[in-house]
Formats: sequence, C-alpha cells, structure tokens
Amino acid sequence: MKGHLNEQKLRQFYGQYVVVILLVLVIFILGVLYITNWHDTVIWLSIGLIIILLLIGYLFLVQLHAKVAQVIQTVDAIVEGAMSGHPRISGFEETTLSSLEHKVIRYVEMVQAMEHKQQEEQRKINTLISDISHQTKTPLANIILYSQLLEERLESGDKLHSIVEQIDAQSEKLDWLIQSLIKMSRLEAGIIRIQAEVQPVFPTICKAVAQIKAAAAAKNILIDVHCSPTIQAKHDSKWMCEAFINLLENAVKYSPNAGHIKITVYEGEMFTRLDIADTGIGIAEHELNLVFQRFYRCANTAQYEGVGIGLYLAREIIVSQGGYIKATSQLNKGSVFSLFLPASS
Repeated sequence: MKGHLNEQKLRQFYGQYVVVILLVLVIFILGVLYITNWHDTVIWLSIGLIIILLLIGYLFLVQLHAKVAQVIQTVDAIVEGAMSGHPRISGFEETTLSSLEHKVIRYVEMVQAMEHKQQEEQRKINTLISDISHQTKTPLANIILYSQLLEERLESGDKLHSIVEQIDAQSEKLDWLIQSLIKMSRLEAGIIRIQAEVQPVFPTICKAVAQIKAAAAAKNILIDVHCSPTIQAKHDSKWMCEAFINLLENAVKYSPNAGHIKITVYEGEMFTRLDIADTGIGIAEHELNLVFQRFYRCANTAQYEGVGIGLYLAREIIVSQGGYIKATSQLNKGSVFSLFLPASS
C-alpha cells in the first residue's frame, strides 16, 4: 500500500513536470512566431522542435522513473534484508546506498541486541520471582499455620493475642504480595494464557463484589451495581474478576466510612464500558497516568497499606484481553476508573 502511494506521488510529480515544460515551450514558440509574423517555415520548425523536445523529455522521464523505482526497491530490500539477517545487497563499495545499508544494519542490530538484553533480564527476574515463591511458600504457610494454632491456645484477654494477630496479618500480606508478583511476572512473560470469550459481564462483577463485600461492610460502604444481565463483553471471567477485585479493594481502602461505590456498565458498538466510581480521597491530576505503573503509589496514600501492584495488574489483565483502562478523579471527592472491553470478537 505504501509503495503504491509512493508510485502515485511520483506520477503526479512527473505529470506536473511535463505540464510546466509544455507551458514554457508553448509560450516561447508563440513568442517566436509572433516576432516572425507567423512565417510558415518558422511554424514547421517550431512544430518539429516541440516534437523533438517532447520525445527527449519523455525518454528522460522514463529513465528517471526507472532509476527512482530502482532506488526505492533497493532501499526497501536493504531494510528487509537488515531486519531478516540476509546478506548485504550493496556489497562493501563506497557508495551512498552502501553507506545507508551499513547504517540500517547497525541500527537493526542495536535494536535487536537491546530487545534480547531486555528479554534476558525479564527472564532472569521471572526466574528469581519464581524461585523466591517456591522457597518461601512452605515456610510462609507454616508461619500462618503456627500463628493460628498459637492464637487458638491463648486464653481470652491474653496480651499476646494482638501480637499473634499481627503475625498472622503480616504473613497473609506477604503471601498476597508474593502471589501478586508471580501473577505480574507471568503476565509480562506471556506464560498465562487469557481465554477471552464473549459472555455477560454481570456474573463476573457479582463474583468480584462478593469477594469484597465483607471489607466494604466493615466500613459501612454501600456498593451499587447498575448492569443489565444481557450486556456482554469479550473477557476471561476468572482474570477479569481478579482485575475487578483489585479495583474494588482500592475503592474500599481509600473511601471513608459510610462511603459509596457505584458500578455502572454501558453497552457500545465496539466496547463495553464499566465505570467503578468511589467517594474516596481522589487522585491528583498529574498522577492519573502514573497510578497504573508498577509499584507507583500516590503522594496522599502514605498512611494506607499497599505496594502499588493492584492497578498495574488490573491494567495488564485488561490490556491482554484487547481492552484498556483510564481514570478520572478529583482530590477529596473520589475517582472513576473506566474499563473498556471489546463488545464482540
């Protein structure tokens, strides 16, 4: 398509060039004829001159077109060869095309080396996270188990109750962090296969709300869901439930007691939109695009627990299903996270 457009531009240039030459010739010959009082000999000489010049111009344009087309094809072949690792086309002669090919090959090699290095570093990070998870899984499970056994053996009113509860809570938090890191690394590496299909979104939302209902009730936060059971979107129910839970957990965490969370679903031709609105602390305007970065935490969330993984994971899950997410917010008034999922396959 791109080559076809270039061909059209070249033809337009040639056409404009011919028109300009013809206009110059016609004006010149008319001037000569006018000066010679339209003499017959001059007229025939002028006609012959026009024919000769047109033939010369035509041959020149044909050669120019062939040369330009050859250069374009050579440049295209140079780029394709550099990207696919084919042998050099222009050889090692000191020509402009040879210099261009050398620069293109160097650039492609640099990009490929950077990509390979990045992939290798990502592989090492994923391996490290996997190893850490494997090595800490059993000890962490034992800590949680022993803290629960210890809590059961303590008598009512014992001062150690609060300490044991803290051990249990911090152990579960550490377990959640490790599991989140594993999910994050697997999503980035493409190990996890998202099985997205067109299905109703209401059941997926209900599963997520059920998971967060107890935490919301503890803060007397009302959760409203406005979604028609017939509205569908292309998504993996299991992983979208995970993304919803991350978003709802944040909404509950950063909302005050007796707050309000509203989930509204809109059906569109291309995308199904899901809005999760809360009455929380809000996000500063300059941080709206930063909150989806890995481990990023807003300046006004220092007093709240968290590590900055939830929104990043939610975005990765949504993007892997062909959707996207954006946020709007006002400080001390609340935030709205809008999820867009493909309406069909």
